[in-house]
Order: sequence, then C-alpha cells, then structure tokens
Amino acid sequence: MDVDNELYRDIQNYTGMTGLFSIIIVILCIIFVWFVLQEVKWETFFKFPRSPKARVFQVIVAIIMGNLLAKFFLDYWGYTVLLKSFVE
Repeated sequence: MDVDNELYRDIQNYTGMTGLFSIIIVILCIIFVWFVLQEVKWETFFKFPRSPKARVFQVIVAIIMGNLLAKFFLDYWGYTVLLKSFVE
C-alpha cells in the first residue's frame, strides 16, 4: 500500500514539474518573440505604430508566435524523451 502511495506521489511530482516547465518555456518564448518583433518596421502596417490598437496587435502576434515556438520546443523535448525509452 505504501509503494502505491509513493508511486502516486512520484507521478504527481513529475506531472507538476512538467507543467511548470511547460509554462516557463511558453512565457520565455513569448518574451523572446516580443523582443524580436520590436525590430519590425510597424510603420508599413500602421499609420500610428505606437497607438493602442497597434500595440494590442503586437501583443497578440507575440502570443501566437511565441506559443507556436514553445510548442515546437516542447514537442521536440517530448520526442527526445520518447526516444530515450526506445534506446533502452
């Protein structure tokens, strides 16, 4: 019975750490994309690139692109974890 509880706690800890790791990666990717997007010449897209509408658009683009970048990294990480069990 004690072994079952220990296994359950280990699975809970692993799931929690994976979730925390995923959240951190997503936030870091969004921040990275935000800084990259600051180099874009927004004057070609907006008449007033510093307006609230333009900033909201930039935030939305950063969230979407950051999420896609994070999904790529997290999928790649998941595939490498699966490959580890393939080799063993």
